[in-house]
Amino acid sequence: MSALTFDKSELGNLEYSLQREMLSTDRIGGYMSTTIVCCNTRRYHGLMVAPVDDSGRTYVLLSSLDETVVQHDQTFNLALHRFQGVYEPRGHKYITDFAYTPTPTITYRVGGVILKKEMLWIHKRTQLMIRYTLIDAHSETRLRLRPFLAFRDKHALTHANMEADGHSYPAVNGVKCRLYGSFPWLYLQTSKPGTEFVPAPDWYYNFEYQQDLIRGYDGYEDLLTTGYFEAELKKGESIIFSASLDEMGSTKTIEEVFAASIARRTHKIDFISCLEHSARQFLIRRPGDRTEVVSGYPWHGVSGRQTFISLPGITLEQGHKEDCIDALDTMVRGMRDGMFCGNASAEVAADAPLWFFWTLQQLEREVGAKEIWKSYGPAMKDILESYRRGVGGRVSLHDNGLIWAAADNVPLTWMNSVVEGCPVTPRNGYQVEVNALWYNAVCYTLELAGKNGDKAFVKAWQEIPGRTQASFLELFRLPEGYLADVVGQNGPDKSTRPNMVVACGLDFKMLDEQLQFEVLRTVRQHLLTPKGLRTLSPQNPLYKGRQQGTPAERDFAAKNGSVWPWLLPFYVKACFDIDGDAFLPQAEEILANFEEDIQSYGIGSVCELYDADPPYTSRGAISQAWSVGAVLDIYRMIRERSKQEHRENSTTKGAKKNTPKSKGAAGTTAKGTIIGAGTTAGPKKPAVKKAAKTAVSPNSAAEAPAKKAPAKSVTAATKKAAPKTAAKKAAKK
Repeated sequence: MSALTFDKSELGNLEYSLQREMLSTDRIGGYMSTTIVCCNTRRYHGLMVAPVDDSGRTYVLLSSLDETVVQHDQTFNLALHRFQGVYEPRGHKYITDFAYTPTPTITYRVGGVILKKEMLWIHKRTQLMIRYTLIDAHSETRLRLRPFLAFRDKHALTHANMEADGHSYPAVNGVKCRLYGSFPWLYLQTSKPGTEFVPAPDWYYNFEYQQDLIRGYDGYEDLLTTGYFEAELKKGESIIFSASLDEMGSTKTIEEVFAASIARRTHKIDFISCLEHSARQFLIRRPGDRTEVVSGYPWHGVSGRQTFISLPGITLEQGHKEDCIDALDTMVRGMRDGMFCGNASAEVAADAPLWFFWTLQQLEREVGAKEIWKSYGPAMKDILESYRRGVGGRVSLHDNGLIWAAADNVPLTWMNSVVEGCPVTPRNGYQVEVNALWYNAVCYTLELAGKNGDKAFVKAWQEIPGRTQASFLELFRLPEGYLADVVGQNGPDKSTRPNMVVACGLDFKMLDEQLQFEVLRTVRQHLLTPKGLRTLSPQNPLYKGRQQGTPAERDFAAKNGSVWPWLLPFYVKACFDIDGDAFLPQAEEILANFEEDIQSYGIGSVCELYDADPPYTSRGAISQAWSVGAVLDIYRMIRERSKQEHRENSTTKGAKKNTPKSKGAAGTTAKGTIIGAGTTAGPKKPAVKKAAKTAVSPNSAAEAPAKKAPAKSVTAATKKAAPKTAAKKAAKK
C-alpha cells in the first residue's frame, strides 16, 4: 500500500502527467529528475545530474534514454520528447501504470508486449540503473536503448558544436563516453551478456523545455547521441542499464548492485513517510568530511540561512541527530574571525547566523544543554561578539540593543529578490525577525553560560536583553495592534508582512501575551492560508496573488504576496504557546492541508512556495528543504502535544480515581500540589488561556480582549529542559 497513487486512465493525458515531476538523489549531490512519463520539461531535468568535481556545480550528463520495442521488424518508440511545439515520439500512449514506491516504475503495453521499467539511483555513488523486464510477449522481442547526452552545467543549455566527441569507446559489456575533455568518463553498460552497441553519433535539435519557456527563459537545446544498445529479451527476462562515473567490472556486478540497492528502498506508505524520505534527500555528504543541505531541487544550491532553518525538521524529526550535528559542524569549521563564511555570513544574510542559535535550541532536545554548550558554546559567543563589533560595514549592534542591517541595493534578509538591480522589498534598518532572533540568541547563550558557570560572559552580556526588549517594543509596536516589518531612517514600515510571526514563535520572546494575541490575529486575518503565510496583505496595493510571468514579475510576486510554508511552524508554535492543547485540531488541519500536495508537482514532497490566491498553485522548486522541514516540524509539535495531552489525561483520571470521597480528607492534584478539603479540581490554568482561545482560534467568530501579562524576563522565558539521559548519552558519545 502506498500513499502515492496515480490515475492510470490519466497517464496518457499530458495535462495530467507533465505536471507531476519525480526526484531521486544519490545523497552525495547528484539526482535524477523528470516527469512521471520521462519527458523533460526543464533544463534541470535529466536521468543523471551530478557533480563531477569539488566546485559545488552540478552537471547534466545523461539527459534521457529512449526505449524502442522491436517486433516483426516494426519499431515502437516508448519515449516522449517535445520539439518546438510537437511531441515526437509519443510513447506516453503506451503507458498503463506508474508507481513511485519503492522506486519509480513505469509499465508499458504495446500490443501483446508488456514491459516494466524500474529506475534506481544508487546511494553514495554517481550511478543510475534502469531495469527492464519483459512481463509478456508472444513473439521475438528486441529492446533498443538510445542515450542522449548533454555534458553541461544544469543552469545552462547546450547546442550542436564541433568540439563534442561523438565517439564511444569500449567498456565491459558497454561503452564509455566523454563529450569534452574536462569531464570524467561516463560508463554506459548493461547486465545482459552479448548486448550489442551500434555506434551512430548524431545531434538531435531543438528539444523544447516548456517549463523554462513559461518561466521566461530560453528553452531550446540540442543533444548528442553516440549510438544505441540492442538486445533480445524473452518473456520474464530482465536487462539492467547502468550509467555511472565508475566502470562496473562485470555483468554480475551490475545485477548484484541493483538487487542490493532496491532491497534497501523504503516504501512510502503514508504522508509522513513520504516527507521523511524527501527530507533525507536534502542532506548530502561531500568530499572532505563535509555535510551540507541542498536548499531545493532541482535548481537551488546550499544556503546558510536555509540550512539552519531546515535542519531540525529534516533530521531531528526522524531521530537523525548525527546528521544535524555533522551539518552544523561543517558550518562551524568554516567560521573565520567569529563569523560563518559565504552566504551564511551576516554580511550577506543578516539573520543567517542567528538561526544557528534557533537550530541549537531544537538540537538541545536530543542531546541536552550541557552538550550544546560544550560543542558550540565558543562559536555562539564568537558570533554574538561579531555582531557587537559589526560585520562588513553592513550589520551592527546599536546602543539601544537592536541590530541594524543596511546595504545599498543588497537585500540582507530572506526577502532577497532583486529586479533590475533593486531589492523588491527594501528593508534597510531594524528588521523585525532579525531583532527577534537576536534577542533569542543572546538570551539562550546567557542561559547556557549561566548553567555552565561562564560568569565572565554573563557579566558582559546580561544587560543587553533588557535594553533590546525595551527598544524593540518602543519602535516596533504599532497602534494598529501588530508589529512593524522594519524600522528604518524614515520610521516604521507598517506593511502587513509575515516576518513578525517569528517574534511570536521563538523560545525567548520580547512580546507580552496581549501583543502576541494581536500579532496572531493580524496574521490570521491577512496572511494565513492553507499552504502557509502570504508575504504581504491582499489589502496592500503592491500585493500580487499569482507568481507567474517573466522572471522579474515572478520575483516581485514572490515577496509581495506569494505563500511560503517555512513560516508556518512559528505561527503554530505561537498558537500552542498561548492556546495550549486547544489548538491541536487547528494544527492537525494545517498539517492535513499538505497531504494532497505529494500527489502532484514534486511528487512525495512539498514545493518552495504557492500562489497567494486560491487555488494556491504550487510554484518554485518542486522539493524545498525548509518547506518539507516546516511540515515535519508541525507534525512533531502535534505528536508531542498529543502525547502530552494523553499523559495528562491519564494522570488526571488516576488522580481523580484515588481522591478520597469524604469531604474532610485532603487530596493531591496530578501535579502533586496539596489541595484543600473537598476540592476535586485539577491544576488551575492561567486566566489568559480562556482569552487566547477566542483571540487565536482560526474559527473564532469574535475577538475577545485578552488580559495583559507582563513581558517575560530572560530567566523566566518558557523553555523545556532537555532530558538528563540524552545529555549523558551525548556526553558518552
